[in-house]
Amino acid sequence: MIAGNTDIAKKIAMVFTVAIFFYSCQDTYKRVGDEKQILIFPQGVAREFELTYTETIEELESEDKGTSRVIAVLKSPLSEDYDNMIFKYRTFPEGLLVEYYDQDNNKSTIRADYGIIYSQTNIIDLRGGVVIETHDGKKLETPQLYWDRKDEWIFTQEKFTYTNPEDGTIMDGEGMDFNRDFTYFKAHRTYGYISIKEDES
Repeated sequence: MIAGNTDIAKKIAMVFTVAIFFYSCQDTYKRVGDEKQILIFPQGVAREFELTYTETIEELESEDKGTSRVIAVLKSPLSEDYDNMIFKYRTFPEGLLVEYYDQDNNKSTIRADYGIIYSQTNIIDLRGGVVIETHDGKKLETPQLYWDRKDEWIFTQEKFTYTNPEDGTIMDGEGMDFNRDFTYFKAHRTYGYISIKEDES
């Protein structure tokens, strides 16, 4: 009889031990959304931001003096500087306007609702209502665009509308590469051309 009670006591003890073991392994971690995000703050914020890019006309030595010309002016209501991060960048959350000039000082413009400049790669990422207008009337509209400042190359994988008053056409397509003055461009996929020229007769 005593041996039977001992067996029952051992079984009860075993059940309690297993129950406590499983209870202690329960996930009691409280999550906020998927995981709480780490907050990132800019090292600097500028209102009515304006940045002028210039280049010298001829190559200069360390002590030389020379003339320079404006190649681009970037304007934005708000600029947030994240150059304190490992991968440095600057954002323009309220949109931006870039005015850029060719060798003959002709001005063209790029507008966007949002922009990011990646300092280490010299890539500008433009998003939302991106419109490029050249000095000779060409116009490109797209929801997103990348501008490689170093190679002066512009590209998009998004849908676009390209208007060219020189040959009187409007072209719709998806994906495009071109240089900044539109003297060379390649559309990846086009949906057709629409003539906008008026009949002279």
